[in-house]
Amino acid sequence: MAEKLHPNVVRVQEALRAHEVAGEVVVLDEAAPTAATAAARLGCEVGAIANSLIFDADGAPLLVLTSGAHRVNTDLIARLVGAAKVRRATPEFVREHTGQPIGGVAPVGHPAPVRTLVDTWLGKHSVVWAAAGHPHTVFPTSYEELLRITGGTAAEVE
Repeated sequence: MAEKLHPNVVRVQEALRAHEVAGEVVVLDEAAPTAATAAARLGCEVGAIANSLIFDADGAPLLVLTSGAHRVNTDLIARLVGAAKVRRATPEFVREHTGQPIGGVAPVGHPAPVRTLVDTWLGKHSVVWAAAGHPHTVFPTSYEELLRITGGTAAEVE
């Protein structure tokens, strides 16, 4: 890529290389703030978009990589992780724990590891697209690879 990449994207690329991920970061002409927008820009099903959602689980960050076709059931997630309360994180909480903005949170490249759940429905797609640290960037991966690179736990999240 000839253009200068945002430092978040460079960190994500470095993390992807460290995990031996073959997929390259793709820079989109416009931001893809929703799974539907990302799917339309990439020409794939909305369910093949891995939404990276950060939750506040009793004050600790929890990353849920969910199929773009799903909504996360926070009560179910709370039971899965043993938290009294799980709620959507504020933009400040997200940036504090990932170093990345909402709409661009990647599965990797955070200042410290973040506990991660990976929606089993992503396994229905041979190629899954995930954010790469900025709302204009994504990379191709797979369900199995997401589990491997995040150290995540497979879960039904809906």
